[in-house]
Amino acid sequence: MSFQDKSLTCADCGATFTFTAQEQEFFQSKGYTNEPKRCPTCREARKAERGGGGGGGFRGRRQMYPAVCAQCGKETEVPFEPRSGRPVYCSDCYSKVKPAR
Repeated sequence: MSFQDKSLTCADCGATFTFTAQEQEFFQSKGYTNEPKRCPTCREARKAERGGGGGGGFRGRRQMYPAVCAQCGKETEVPFEPRSGRPVYCSDCYSKVKPAR
């Protein structure tokens, strides 16, 4: 199927943007059936608002929990809620005790 660039109107800001033939091919390859409703600028703003951000990174700021390192006793923060009976390490000590992959 041959695609051609299309002009669409953004549902958020009302600006006209181009839905390129390459983007249409990509949408089809992913199985998407709807055209985008937002221009690239509004799409990025919405992603940032929801904590998205592409690249497979973390979404927004992770919640951190206070903890005391089981090895050196230093106060630290970890990205999970510590549970009793399980050791928690600061980043320096963790790099020394982590299992090799």
